[in-house]
Amino acid sequence: MTWYLLLIGLVCAERLAELVTARRHRAWSLARGGVEHGSGHYPAMVALHTALLAGCVVEPLAAGRPFVPAVGWPALAVALAAQVLRWWCIRTLGPRWNTRVVVVPGLPLVASGPYRLLPHPNYVAVVLEGVALPLVHTAWLTALGFTVLNLALLRVRVRCEDAALAVAARPAAPASVPAPATGAAG
Repeated sequence: MTWYLLLIGLVCAERLAELVTARRHRAWSLARGGVEHGSGHYPAMVALHTALLAGCVVEPLAAGRPFVPAVGWPALAVALAAQVLRWWCIRTLGPRWNTRVVVVPGLPLVASGPYRLLPHPNYVAVVLEGVALPLVHTAWLTALGFTVLNLALLRVRVRCEDAALAVAARPAAPASVPAPATGAAG
């Protein structure tokens, strides 16, 4: 169990690194006219992700869940692959990546890296990790609970993000040109 607790500790440290990165990226976006969308669902997302990490620790300890190699090793591989995918997304988006939905109007959509393959690869990483990380130490209730709640949250999140990106991608409306004055000059 010690190595599993170390793994969860490392994931917590990774989350803190994400938050620091997101704060810096949010400032970058806002300085360039970025607009935040969907801030109302952000606290629920933070709570759910915090509960995932807590459940990964509490369930195996409280329920005496064992490490089952036939489940644990493949789950660890998937959890690590999810981290690689997540950081590929962060690297690809650069300062445009954020834990919040902050979009700088006029910037083109990113179509490189994992975004050339999937419309929302970061959320694929979240789903994979939400199933795999708890299963490393057979915390199946945590995996199931997180997955169900996360799918509901992702419906809201993806709609919000898609709408924000669609608005930001629209070309700016041309400035209105005043009509010439009619009547005699004079």
